[in-house]
Amino acid sequence: MPEQRWREVLGHEWEKHGTCAESILDEHSYFQTALNLKNQLNLLQTLQNAGIEPDGGYYSLSSIKEAIKEGTGYTPFIECNVDESRNSQLYQVYFCVDTSGSQLIECPVFPRGRCDSRIEFPAF
Repeated sequence: MPEQRWREVLGHEWEKHGTCAESILDEHSYFQTALNLKNQLNLLQTLQNAGIEPDGGYYSLSSIKEAIKEGTGYTPFIECNVDESRNSQLYQVYFCVDTSGSQLIECPVFPRGRCDSRIEFPAF
């Protein structure tokens, strides 16, 4: 991705998600904290440890959530998208953090999900 496009993407993500933490984290600290959490969680390895691979296979939504909760200690929110064949696919995994932005917490509420009970974990 060209550098200008990266700047646009990061600017958008900061405006959409990061500004709510602006009194605690500046833009650079926000992204650094997010990267630290990503590396700490290592969700791909957590899923692979449970036999859930990004190979185009189908897995139950509950098994994905359970594997992540077992690996991280926290319940995730799973977001799915729908492919051209109307199959539900794993798209994003969300966690909640405390007001410092650096510690995971249990989410007080989850948005209404749109995942089927059986979802594809697409290869990437």
